[in-house]
Amino acid sequence: MDRRESLISRRALLATCGVVVAGCAGTPAVAPQARAEEWSPFVLPGKRPTSYKRASKDGRFAWHAHAEASASMLRRRIPPRAVEGLVAEFGWWVPSTIDQADLSKAESADSPVRVAFAFGGDHARLSARARMQFQMAEMLTGEEPPYATLMYVWDNHAPVESVLTSRRSDRVRKLVLECGPGQLGRWRAYRRQLAADYRRAFAEEPGPLLAIALMTDADNTGSSAEAWYSDVVLRPA
Repeated sequence: MDRRESLISRRALLATCGVVVAGCAGTPAVAPQARAEEWSPFVLPGKRPTSYKRASKDGRFAWHAHAEASASMLRRRIPPRAVEGLVAEFGWWVPSTIDQADLSKAESADSPVRVAFAFGGDHARLSARARMQFQMAEMLTGEEPPYATLMYVWDNHAPVESVLTSRRSDRVRKLVLECGPGQLGRWRAYRRQLAADYRRAFAEEPGPLLAIALMTDADNTGSSAEAWYSDVVLRPA
């Protein structure tokens, strides 16, 4: 494999290895600082890291993300947890979209906000290509990728509630919650049925939830992005 092919393969693996050790936030009754200490950055190999800092936005505790041609995550592992009957509540505040971004294209697949959920499963069921990608990703990061990753995203083009399959790994699916500039500059809150969304995205039954991550990225477009995230809360439906 020549250098160019090696770089292409490495970039393709980043989508599969991303959400390995993220996790859920606590309930609102928990002190914000206690929640903050349970999250940690996860830097993607070969990528400049995005900055994540605890902050306040419009009187709310939040995570402030700032990307400059960068891509990394804020993450937390959780004990494996069944998602049937489980609701994820989260929100974000986005000042602007990324003009050149298009999540349907690998070369411009950036988003100002992503909330990602990593699921376990039987890796023996994966395609030979996916298993090879996972093996290489583990070599790069030292962590086995999750069986499947469901991301909630903001895109410039795809209709709200559409599902996009990552061009770099079919084990990463992106469910669009906002499209275009219409809801910029305000808090947007969501309440999602994880099991139902997983079935719609992957057309299979979900395995246990392993991790949650926040991700603001602008590496593919070489641009900048900024956002605030509220805490992610898991509740019974």
